[in-house]
Amino acid sequence: MAKLTLPVGDRDHAQGPAKAAVTLVEYGDYECPHCGAAYPVIKRLQKTLAQSFRFVFRNFPLNSIHPHAEHAAQAAEVAAAQGKFWEMHDWIFEHQDTLEDADLLEGAKALGLDSKRFVKEMQSEEALPRVKEDFRSGMRSGVNGTPTFFINGIRHDGAPSYEDLLAALNEAVAQA
Repeated sequence: MAKLTLPVGDRDHAQGPAKAAVTLVEYGDYECPHCGAAYPVIKRLQKTLAQSFRFVFRNFPLNSIHPHAEHAAQAAEVAAAQGKFWEMHDWIFEHQDTLEDADLLEGAKALGLDSKRFVKEMQSEEALPRVKEDFRSGMRSGVNGTPTFFINGIRHDGAPSYEDLLAALNEAVAQA
């Protein structure tokens, strides 16, 4: 049973109450079609479980098969520096087939980010250490593909379907 080696903390991008009964951590790749399919599942779970649920996203770009994944992850982290991580996260998954740098800049503009700052921080790779830190923590936790989920720190090896995740999350809530 694989466990999350880096506990959820202040460094993480999280939605939902910190004292939620259940926390779902996703190690994801913005260009991965399976992560793209899981994206609406997570949105639905957030609505269903509401205040008993917290969701954390960590970057795990698989550069060898997804050439735009790392830049997309950097774009989300650059947006985080302007207080818009989740908006960029959502934009990227909703535009998963258009992840060239020019597309990411258009997304930043659409979200009202300071585009000059966005470009400067993307070019300087300022956010790359954060992306790599997430990736390393995933490796230490046994992540070898995306999406990989952890429920209250324990790896979920079931299907990333709504029904399977909901059942696992409800079980975790009952045990909490």
